[in-house]
Amino acid sequence: MSYNAPEMDTSVKRMKMVAMPEANQTIARLTPLATVLAAVDAAANPVVARDVDLAAARGRMLAADVVAINARPAVAIALLDGWAVSAEATRDAGGYAPASLPQMPPRIEAGQPMPAGTDAVAPFGAIQVRGGCVEAVAAVTLGEGVLPAGGDCSAGKVLRPAGARVRDGDLAVFAAAGIARVSIREPRVSIVPAREDSILVAAAQLVANDVERYGAAARLGEASGELDSVLCDEDVDAIVFMGGTGSGRNDKSVWSLARAGRVSAHGIALSPGETAAFGIAESRPVLVLPGRLDAVLAVWLTLGRRMLARLAGATESEIGAAATLTRKISSTVSLAEFVPVRRDGDKATPLASKYLSFAVLAQANGWILVPAESEGYQSGTPVSVRLWP
Repeated sequence: MSYNAPEMDTSVKRMKMVAMPEANQTIARLTPLATVLAAVDAAANPVVARDVDLAAARGRMLAADVVAINARPAVAIALLDGWAVSAEATRDAGGYAPASLPQMPPRIEAGQPMPAGTDAVAPFGAIQVRGGCVEAVAAVTLGEGVLPAGGDCSAGKVLRPAGARVRDGDLAVFAAAGIARVSIREPRVSIVPAREDSILVAAAQLVANDVERYGAAARLGEASGELDSVLCDEDVDAIVFMGGTGSGRNDKSVWSLARAGRVSAHGIALSPGETAAFGIAESRPVLVLPGRLDAVLAVWLTLGRRMLARLAGATESEIGAAATLTRKISSTVSLAEFVPVRRDGDKATPLASKYLSFAVLAQANGWILVPAESEGYQSGTPVSVRLWP
């Protein structure tokens, strides 16, 4: 999409007697959401991978498979405290027909290697001494109470694939398997409000928090006034700018993006969020969000999270919670609609559409997207409720 700020003829500029109003940036047409999503996919390439200690990998996306170096455990170990026995020696043993053992079996504790000639762990009560004779009063099966060599993981086993998020449980598994470092991708995202406005500043903080939550590094900047100054920062992988997307006298963010790079879309067929813009500057994706909080949420959750996932090389899709609508949603065909909902168990109640007030946003704990080709959903329709920030 070619987008250039209109310029006045120099001869007209010199005229003192005629006042020429400054042209405003305008939206020629609304670009379908699917088209903008495709542009995001094409522009947001995975960032360079780097190796980090486990502590720095929490919540980040893996750039390479995490592979077990050695088999764990190296030898068979006991899974519980008891007696290390040969299962064959206890076969058919019972309380009324105990099996005699040649000697007292060695006592063993959980985690200890199994002694040679043993292949099972009998509970303490299963072995008794009567009249100087050692007896098994309960049968033990082969391998009972034993973790075989390689039972936790074999050498070369993929513990977590590339593109997966590193969870707290993964960190424990990696450490237990003797893995100290992993390869991750951590996009650096600059988030800047256009001015010191309470709504814009709050919206910028919201996006920054979500960026961190999804495994990237958020760089929350001070209000800059113009997008031009933000685009000069070469030490980031993506830019999110708040404000200046409309046709007001001070709205110039999209012009700034057009001068520095390319505007892929200005005006998105998404409600709320119609005035948002997306483009590229210096090979970096740039998302320009409207100045309304509800529009910021709608555009960030539908486009921003997608951009973040592509930059991190994520292969896992966000899984929504299945629920059934408690009432009807009416929507305009050709316009995708972001609808916040209140989910209680397997029920989801739509809270509002079009303009979303602060009170509505505060009640929401999930959201759904009505596609552009739909006129809405009837009450009772099954939907997938996505995560609320």
